[in-house]
Amino acid sequence: MKKLKTNLKPVAYALLAVFVIGGAGMAFYPSATQAADDKKAETAKPALTVTTTKPSAARLPIKLAANGNVAAWQEASVSSESNGLRLTEVRVNVGDVVKAGDVLAVFSADTVNADLTQAKAAVQEAEANAADAVANAARARTLQNTGALSAQQISQYTTAEQTANARIASAKAALASQQLRLKYTKVVAPDSGIISARTNNATVGAVSGPGTELFRMIRQGRLEWRAEVVAADLRNLKTGTGAVVKAANGSEVTGKVRMIAPTVDAQTRSALVYVDLPASAGAKDAPFKAGMFASGQFELGTSDAMTVPQQSIVVRDGFSFVFRLNADQHVSQIKVQPGRRLGDRIEVLGGLTADTQVVVRGAGFLNDGDLVRNVAETAPAAKLAAK
Repeated sequence: MKKLKTNLKPVAYALLAVFVIGGAGMAFYPSATQAADDKKAETAKPALTVTTTKPSAARLPIKLAANGNVAAWQEASVSSESNGLRLTEVRVNVGDVVKAGDVLAVFSADTVNADLTQAKAAVQEAEANAADAVANAARARTLQNTGALSAQQISQYTTAEQTANARIASAKAALASQQLRLKYTKVVAPDSGIISARTNNATVGAVSGPGTELFRMIRQGRLEWRAEVVAADLRNLKTGTGAVVKAANGSEVTGKVRMIAPTVDAQTRSALVYVDLPASAGAKDAPFKAGMFASGQFELGTSDAMTVPQQSIVVRDGFSFVFRLNADQHVSQIKVQPGRRLGDRIEVLGGLTADTQVVVRGAGFLNDGDLVRNVAETAPAAKLAAK
């Protein structure tokens, strides 16, 4: 009996160890299961609450962007027509608005007035001599049949008459020349416009010769935008096409294509398109100035487009993306190409269909495959009319 008890002790100890280990295992198993469930629950939690919308159809304007310079429609050169006269008065300066016929500068007329007086006296002398010659010729013709005068003498009187009349014409021509010189002592505007430049010759006291430029002016104050357009886009433009031109300070004016250059630059492969700007653009205080750089857009009509809110476009690594909400509430990142803009909506060129659910609010914080919670669907915008 004593031996049997001795043999049972190891067995009892073994059973006890099994129960202890089993109990510990049972105690550990619920904790591990609960941790796994908690982890699964944490994984299934939405990453973000978002709103979605569907792309909407719109009529967007088709525009062609271009750059170019603002220039004078036509620029007139105002020069001196006097020879060796001293400039005594300058009445205009750069920026002044003038009308056709306005006096811009005045030269000294003292010498011209003296020459003009002399020319008038020469005319009077020629007329007096002509009167005497005419009278002599008339008397000679009356005596032609009497034989008192020879044919040679009668011819001399007639020739003297004709010579006297010719001298009158010559004296009158010289008088007209002096009157023209007097007129040229006043430099007048050839057309209405704005004085754009004044040379050093337009200085009081200066003596200049004929043809010396004094001023330059923008005729009628008209400006034009000379846009550079690549040859491939010229087929979309024609005379009368509208354009919106923006100045350096942001001011905008609307003009129309006046002419398309007949040649294309061999180096840049672009041609000049001349756009007439409104008369107000060339006013003295207008934001547009000749010689300034300006950007603009030609208006080529409208076309159908699919648009999404600007907020739904996410730019990463230089590319544009939108997030599509799938049926399982996960999102997929889709690469798109943005197009034209109208207000707060952007055209999307391909990649989406009309029934695609696009994430709007919260799109910038998402990654491909994220689980989200869609709290409300943003109503798609009504069909937009092109501006």
